[in-house]
Amino acid sequence: MKYIKALPLVLLAIVMILNAESDKFMSHATEINGMEVMEPWARERPANAMMGGAFLTLKNSEGEADRLVSASSPVADKVEIHDSVMKDGVMSMMRIEELVVEPGETVMLKPGGFHVMLMGLKKPLTKGTEFPLTLNFARAGEITVTVHVKDAGDMGATHKHN
Repeated sequence: MKYIKALPLVLLAIVMILNAESDKFMSHATEINGMEVMEPWARERPANAMMGGAFLTLKNSEGEADRLVSASSPVADKVEIHDSVMKDGVMSMMRIEELVVEPGETVMLKPGGFHVMLMGLKKPLTKGTEFPLTLNFARAGEITVTVHVKDAGDMGATHKHN
């Protein structure tokens, strides 16, 4: 009989453990003022690397455009918004002043496209670690997310090989 009384507590503990474990595999999203930031991640970088990139998806559910105007993180001396551009057969990364997210639009920041450039890394980006990244939007304001560092060869949560 005493075990039956303890059953609800045991079940609650099991649910809490399973929930904590499943969180490792679920996508992470943060929404403020209609701007949703989903699946923030970065690639692992070698210990001596001075630069890295952060990738994520932005979704604007508001009725007017918003602009990502800057970003910051304690893991880097300087953080900029970049776009990868192909010119004369050469891929280069260029700083952009802002990234416009139109109403109802979803914009992916991914390798080979828009991304957040981390320059002057203060510590290595090691697989399995996390770091904060603060995005500053003209309308939505400041949104801080946790970036999850993945394997160096990863192309992101939505990339599929055929």
